[in-house]
Amino acid sequence: MNISNNISSIQAHQTMMNTNANNVANVNSDGFVPRDTRMTANDGGVRANTRMADNNGSAKSQTDLAKEIPDQIVAQKATAINITAIKAQDEMFGSLLDIKA
Repeated sequence: MNISNNISSIQAHQTMMNTNANNVANVNSDGFVPRDTRMTANDGGVRANTRMADNNGSAKSQTDLAKEIPDQIVAQKATAINITAIKAQDEMFGSLLDIKA
């Protein structure tokens, strides 16, 4: 695994968080149909695909906070894990350069 994989995952989870934040911000907007984000593997990295959720025809907002809040936690934890991996790789490369010098 290389740093570019971690970066693509961070970017994908940022897209997920942006979509999620928009859904939560519109929780009181009548007739609002939220967007859904799906993660897919893409050439050794991660890609976020967003799509409009299924419209159930409700006059009220269709945002489901029971889904949105856990999704925010997932995006936050995934970003933290990828940052930790990048830091570990950076430290390892630093140690290798110290050994070589």
